[in-house]
Amino acid sequence: MSILNFMDKLLDGYEVEWKPLGEIGEFIRGNGLQKKDFTDMGFPAIHYGQIYTRYGLEAKSTFVHVNHELAKKLKKAKKNDLLLATTSENDEDVVKPLAWLGEDVAISGDMMLYRHRNNVKYLAHFFTSDSFQEQKRKFITGAKVRRVSKDNLAKIFIPIPCPNNPEKSLAIQAEIVRILDAFTAMTAELTAELNMRKKQYNYYRDQLLSAENEGVEWRTLEDLCASISAGGDVPKNSSKGQTDPTDEYPYPIYANATGEKGLYGFTDDYKIDSDAVTVSARGAKVGYHTVREAKFTPIIRLIVLIANKNIISTRYLNYVLDMTPIGGTEAGIPQLTVPMVKKLTVPIPFPNDPKKSLIEQARIVSILDKFDTLTTSLQEGLPREIELRQKQYEYYRDLLLSFPKSEEVAA
Repeated sequence: MSILNFMDKLLDGYEVEWKPLGEIGEFIRGNGLQKKDFTDMGFPAIHYGQIYTRYGLEAKSTFVHVNHELAKKLKKAKKNDLLLATTSENDEDVVKPLAWLGEDVAISGDMMLYRHRNNVKYLAHFFTSDSFQEQKRKFITGAKVRRVSKDNLAKIFIPIPCPNNPEKSLAIQAEIVRILDAFTAMTAELTAELNMRKKQYNYYRDQLLSAENEGVEWRTLEDLCASISAGGDVPKNSSKGQTDPTDEYPYPIYANATGEKGLYGFTDDYKIDSDAVTVSARGAKVGYHTVREAKFTPIIRLIVLIANKNIISTRYLNYVLDMTPIGGTEAGIPQLTVPMVKKLTVPIPFPNDPKKSLIEQARIVSILDKFDTLTTSLQEGLPREIELRQKQYEYYRDLLLSFPKSEEVAA
């Protein structure tokens, strides 16, 4: 049965009407709660930032509490309220929803509760849909901090099946929720599997590289590397951020090193002909490292480690850095310098027998590569499966909620 035929059967001739959120419910702004107010025991509470970092689409218990005296002064959500984080640094996340399924809970400022008589999970799924996002974008204000007011949220339309028959409406909403929950459950199972595999990877990595293993010796990177150097400055005659994709020595983009955007400098004076480990040397992700293939030009905020391949392999070097604390300077913006990197120590198996050591390194790398593929590969591993399941959920969510709109709503 196609999804359209399924929806026809589900609706059974009933109409779907798009209604303004302000008409079918009430937005109530939170107040007063700050992170310093958190306690381990007391009255359950939710801070707006936790909706981004600690919760999924639904919850019935909290991670923190506040004392009962403070709780008396705070706005409280009830079971079936929809909780909304109404400020964010980006447009996509602002008004992120959380379906509350537990008992009374205190809420912070910069979030709202939405009180209504519909299925709260139906609302939560809709608040993540393309239809909601398109309407929301018209009402976002602010520069660095993006927000949507409750008056503007009240203007957003939502499809309500057979609004004049609440019992039938809730039954239809519940069936749509059941289908969408099945997709999110698959994603949750895969995510749990991924987290378990990451823990397993960390355990085996630490066991394989343990300093307690027979014949392991910790040695400095200065002793193990043929060279340790920093990238170059931006040449005065260059256009920052523009590179030639056909260049024999491509420039690593800063984003590739840290996940951030922007090219922070390159120069033709720093050509690397060997595969190497590059380490981010500045910013929030200082110490992030990865393997790069031969022939590249390091940028200014990368430190390049070229292994002495008679002693240590490049891939083994990258793995052992996973268990080596790589911290930058503490004052101001974190920074990592070449002298600091040279002093770092890593474990080397059978240090007095280079041939045997490299064989053991290759064995360890082979084992860890399998875990790494499973836990990080976007082509073969669990992250790829999670991405596919998420796209599948989004497809059916938008299909199930794509009811015909009136001219007023479409405008």
